[in-house]
Amino acid sequence: MSRTTRHTKSPEQRRAEAEALHAGIADQVQALRSSEAWRRFLDFSRSFHSYSLNNVLLILGQRPTATAVAGFRQWQGKGRQVRKGEKSLKIFGYSTKKITEEDPKTGEEVEKRLPRFPILSVFDIAQTDLIDGQEDHSTVAHRLTGTDDLDILATVSDYLTASGWSVTREQLDGHTNGYATNHGHRVVIEAALSPAQAAKTIIHEAAHITLGHLDAPERDYREHRGAMECEAESVAYVLAGLLGLDTSAYSIGYIATWSDKDTDTHGVSEEVHGTATRVLAAVHTLTEALEPTENATPIVAMQPQ
Repeated sequence: MSRTTRHTKSPEQRRAEAEALHAGIADQVQALRSSEAWRRFLDFSRSFHSYSLNNVLLILGQRPTATAVAGFRQWQGKGRQVRKGEKSLKIFGYSTKKITEEDPKTGEEVEKRLPRFPILSVFDIAQTDLIDGQEDHSTVAHRLTGTDDLDILATVSDYLTASGWSVTREQLDGHTNGYATNHGHRVVIEAALSPAQAAKTIIHEAAHITLGHLDAPERDYREHRGAMECEAESVAYVLAGLLGLDTSAYSIGYIATWSDKDTDTHGVSEEVHGTATRVLAAVHTLTEALEPTENATPIVAMQPQ
């Protein structure tokens, strides 16, 4: 590795600090969920139509990164404007048409309603911009600003590259910060992110790899995505904290949002504390790999549970 992030603490001190950082996540999430900002976020989230499974599959087939979709006028009502030139996503709507026909048995005219499935156009939130003067209640995870003075991005990039992964900065959809995929062993980070946010994001993606999330079957990933996102972001928060970067402005809101979505969640404490062993093991694996040694330990993915 050409760059390293140096530590002055002993392994025992780092472990104690990691445990303390992780233990504080649940309390911060609970505090956020008691705030007015969280209530406004929930109001915004609940204002969206609940789509059928078929329409969800249609949406994801056209835009796999879609998170919240609505029609052109609906977005305007939510204080956002669809950008000029954006291609709409096509789904099926539902309505009925009233007709009058003769009952063959009685000869009387009866009214019937026939189902109709018109094609509708919707847009993902990533295809919209906030209208001037409107407040943004679409997220409680606020992207970090500032620098990456410790070269965390470069250090983790070198580690991933040494472990057989490619790392690139690319322009994504404006809302996705990054992603990792086993196809080609690629890690992609949004080109427009601030140095601090990019540093946090690459730790998040390295955590997904280390935790074995990318090796989980697609069905398991979709069913337990909330738990996996909570784990990866918890690793990012703790490891970044050990390295001297406070990511709470983003990480706490991100964890709060995803722990609220997972189908297996039984409260924040269960979601966060229940994965402590896996999170801390991943933190220690990555911390040791980023130590200033001649050869970094290659990534060995933990088996997802």
